Amino acid sequence: MGLLDNFEKGLERAVNGAFAKTFRSGLQPVEITSALKREIDTKAAVVSRDRVLVPNNFTVRMSPADHERMSSLGPALIDELVDLVQRHAASQHFQFAGGITIGLRSDESLSVGMVQVDSQNVKGQVAWTPVLDVDGKRYPILKGRTVIGRGSEADVTLDDSGASRRHAEVQWDGSRARVRDLGSTNGTQLDGAAVKESILEPDSVITIGRSRIVFRVLAQAAGGAGEPRRAAPATQRHDMGGFWGAGE
Repeated sequence: MGLLDNFEKGLERAVNGAFAKTFRSGLQPVEITSALKREIDTKAAVVSRDRVLVPNNFTVRMSPADHERMSSLGPALIDELVDLVQRHAASQHFQFAGGITIGLRSDESLSVGMVQVDSQNVKGQVAWTPVLDVDGKRYPILKGRTVIGRGSEADVTLDDSGASRRHAEVQWDGSRARVRDLGSTNGTQLDGAAVKESILEPDSVITIGRSRIVFRVLAQAAGGAGEPRRAAPATQRHDMGGFWGAGE
């Protein structure tokens, strides 16, 4: 499965329900991803034999009507775009000079369905943001323990009869994550295998009852209100085992 296929599957979860009507006409999200990939590939600059530098700051311009529809998705769309840019850079062994920034902008000079991407290299501060992805909804993990279960007292509540009220917890110490079963009735699985307690790697899957929970690390830098979302440089190696950027 290619990068665009992965993006479309993630986006499908994000746009279900009320967002289902958003993309019946006009600019499609997959066209934005294609434009970002083209911009990265076109602007790739060979600095040395082992270093190919690509832009990390992107402005995606589109018609006012398309911008209104895309903006209705909120952070979910930007998260998916950032993730795609990171994955594409990693697959091509490209490197960034700083954190990835993606912003959407309305441009009255563009017709409905058209998209243009402007880019540049900008240095920036980076922060790692762990999240749990449940059916397209993302729950940020705070430092300490995040309880998952069916009960209202859980931090992440599952509408799943196969889940116990306090089923499992994810522990995050600022650099590493662990999952621990809390003595649940039906048990917890990690990447298809029963688990009592284990280190969580990025993109690993926790299964509770019928619920599929994906642990992700969105390498973003927190900005001020209204600032675009950012992600970490592809060259940075995360302290959690198994998470490597494009420069490694």
